[in-house]
Order: sequence, then structure tokens, then C-alpha cells
Amino acid sequence: MSTATAEMKTQAPPANTYRPKGMLIGGKWVESASGARITIENPGKRTAVAEVPRAAEADVNAAVAAAEKAFPAWKNVVPRERGKILLKIAEVLEARSEEMARTIALETGNALRTQARGEAKLAADIFRYFGGLGSELKGETVPLGEHVLSYTRREPIGIVGAIIPWNAPVMLGALKIAPALCAGNVLVMKAAEDAPMAVLLMADICQEFLPPGVLNVLTGYGAECGGPLANHPKIRKLSFTGSTEVGKVIMRAAAERIVPVSLELGGKSPSIVYPDADEDWAVDGIINAMRFTRQSQSCTAGSRMFLHEDIFDSFLAKLEKKTTALKIGDPLDEASDIGTIINNKQYSKVCKYVQDGLDRSDAKLVFGGLPPKTGPLSEGYFTMPTVFADRSNDWRLAREEIFGPVLVAIRWSDEAEAIRMANDSHYGLAAYVWTHDIGKGLRAAHAIESGWVQVNQGGGQTPGMSYGGYKQSGLGREFSLEGMLDSFTQRKSVTVNLAV
Repeated sequence: MSTATAEMKTQAPPANTYRPKGMLIGGKWVESASGARITIENPGKRTAVAEVPRAAEADVNAAVAAAEKAFPAWKNVVPRERGKILLKIAEVLEARSEEMARTIALETGNALRTQARGEAKLAADIFRYFGGLGSELKGETVPLGEHVLSYTRREPIGIVGAIIPWNAPVMLGALKIAPALCAGNVLVMKAAEDAPMAVLLMADICQEFLPPGVLNVLTGYGAECGGPLANHPKIRKLSFTGSTEVGKVIMRAAAERIVPVSLELGGKSPSIVYPDADEDWAVDGIINAMRFTRQSQSCTAGSRMFLHEDIFDSFLAKLEKKTTALKIGDPLDEASDIGTIINNKQYSKVCKYVQDGLDRSDAKLVFGGLPPKTGPLSEGYFTMPTVFADRSNDWRLAREEIFGPVLVAIRWSDEAEAIRMANDSHYGLAAYVWTHDIGKGLRAAHAIESGWVQVNQGGGQTPGMSYGGYKQSGLGREFSLEGMLDSFTQRKSVTVNLAV
């Protein structure tokens, strides 16, 4: 059984990309219990390039059983030894990073040079970072008196159920696997159905060093595979990255069993540009923060730009010149700066948002617009970096997460009003501030209701930083030591009477 449509052509996978072997359950590569399969599409060509198993409840049950069997031995491995295993995995991930990058570009549509290679390298860095933290899984002693020894232990939670999206699958998969395993847990992870191949490559590398069942990776749809995983009675912890709407479903499933949950969800991140920042470095920073070279398929995309009225027109002119110079093209082409949207559903959604902006009388199209219907860019899910200018923060394009390259520029003159508008959102994941006045920049950073605020830079996350959202952008933190301890361990207090 396949999900491929009759219209979808088949393309041989390009050289040096990974060929999936199946799903990983209990140390073995297996097909789904039903035999059903999912076709993986190259969004740059709209062609089928691979098939993976279509997992359902029976497969979830098998993976959880394998993890349950592996847990007792794995949790008793000395933490530093678990860390050494992660360090070995990091070395192989780095050695095979080009294969990983090309596979990411093939299935996600993210450009090889500007995005996929960086993601592959970051995955290795994540394993290396958490591999070095095995010795930090330590507790504390509590001074209750000379007759009492009171101390705490950091213990693994057990079987972790993890669900990841398609926009940065390897990075986000690494952020579940490395800290969970370092802390002594075992993992059952569902890869995104649109982009599972590079995650399976990462699992393949991990499996060279891990005991069977410690890591299990399923490929399937949300309702058929993710739902049974979230609701499985033996899952002791849920870790989800994806949309806020699905995050609420995961949280309800966790509430039914009082299971701890960590959620990294959506965003509608603000950028506040002060009048002294009408310079090329700030324009470059906005392009980076907006994640234009990732088609803005990022929950941290700075898609609401609050631009001071004194520099509004001149800044937008600079932004248009630099952004339109970026080359849109085949994700596997070294010359491409920007690749494609992941699939037809998301492509159509982004185009509808652009059309809404074009139809709005109060909005001005600065540059971009709907994608071409003929020529090379019509052969894939290519969209155009698009900027609308408006005075309002209260319309659809300024409030909803588009997950595509559509930026709304909003005028401001009063700093307090700019910060009020920046906070006027149910999201609170990331934010950006641009000014030479560091005092102003820090005051704004402290006033903005977001879990991560950058001043005068728009880069991505780095291992060691604490990353997560406020409000409906999520619960919990990733990328850091405290994120590992809070998300993947539980604290036990032990008190001993020494007077006996």
C-alpha cells in the first residue's frame, strides 16, 4: 500500500543520499505490521524518491515493548559511559554529515548550502554536547543535622514518547534522542511523515552503538501513529515539537495519565527595529531572523517587524534589494540560497495567506507575491519571499503563524506602543531587537514576553543555551543542561537516620 498519487512521478534518489531500510524497533529494521507504506516526495521536483513503513497502533505497541525490555539495563549503565556512547555517535554523524545534509535537502526542500549542511553539523554538535554531560546527572545533599543523611538523586523517567516535525527533523530529533538517552531513558520516536529519511539515517548511526530497544524510530501519520504513542499507557513522558494546535492534543493525552510533557510549539515572533538601526547589518539580521533561506518554515521566524516610522521606507528599500538578490532554486543545487515549501498542503496555505494580503486594501505589497505558474520554479513548491507594509497588528497575517516567507512590516513611533504590540499575541517563543543603544535594547528584551530574545543578531539556537516558549509557545526547555535535567529526569529524595 502506498500514499503516492497516480500523478506523482518517481525519481531515483540522488547520489550520496540515504535509502531507508524500514523502521527501527528493538534493534531491527522492520516493515509496518500492516505492510502499508508512505511515499516520500522531493518537494523541489514533486517526485517520489522513497517509501517508508506506515506505522499504526500495533507498531507502537511493538516499539514500546522493545523499549520496556531495554530500560532496566540501560538505566543502570554508568552515566559517563552513556555519555561516551553519545560522543561516538557524534563522530560518525560528523563523518557522514554530507550524506545527512543531502538527504535533508532532498526530503525537506531546505537548501543544501544555506540550511541542510548547517543542520547536519548541529546534530553532531548536539550529541557531542549532551555526551559531555553524563557526569552532571547528580543530586544534592541537604543539611538536616548530624544524625541524618538527606540527599537527592536524578533518576531517568522511563520510556519517553517523542514526536518531531518536518521543518528541521534531524536537529529536533537529536534534541530528543541525545538528552533522553544521556539521562538513562529509552525512547520511542515518531518521525514526521514528510521527512523521515534523514532521521532514519541518524537512527541507523545510533544503532551501531546502542543496545537493542534503547532507541526506536517509527514512521507514520499523526492520527495513526502519533495518537497511539501519545496515549500509550506505558509511556512515562511525552516530548513534542510542532504546532500549538497539536500540542494541545498532546497535553490532553498527557493529562489523562498525569504524564509529564514538554512542548516546543508555534510562534509569531516580533522584531523591533529602532531608528538608529537603518543599516545593512540590521537588514541582514532581519533576513536571518525571518529565516528566509529556510522558506521561513521555522517557529522562531521573526515574521512581525515593528519598524520605526523615521526609517520605514529606507529600511524596506534595503531589505528588498538584499532579499530579492537571494537565489531561489533546486535545494540540492549549490547555487541556491532558498529552497521549497515541504508539500502541496503547506504551499497552498502560504499562497492563500499571500492572496489575503494582496486583497487587503490597507496593506501594501513591498515585494514578492504569489509564485510563478510557469518556468522552473513552477515545477516544485517554490514560494517568493514576500513583505507587506501595514499600520496594524490586528489582521490575520500579523497574528497567525504562516510558516512561510511572509513578513508584515508595521510602523511605530512610540516605544511603549511597539512593545505592547510585540506582546499582543498568544505566542511567545522568540523575539529580536535591533539598536545601537544597548540600554534600550536590553530594556526592550526584558519587557518582551518571549522565551528567547536576541539583541542585534538573528541566528539560530546553540547547544548550551536554554530554549523554549512563553504562553502558547510551549512548556519546558531544550538545548541545555537544565533542559535535560528538567525534561528527562525525576528527582528522588532519600533520608537516612544515622543514629540507629
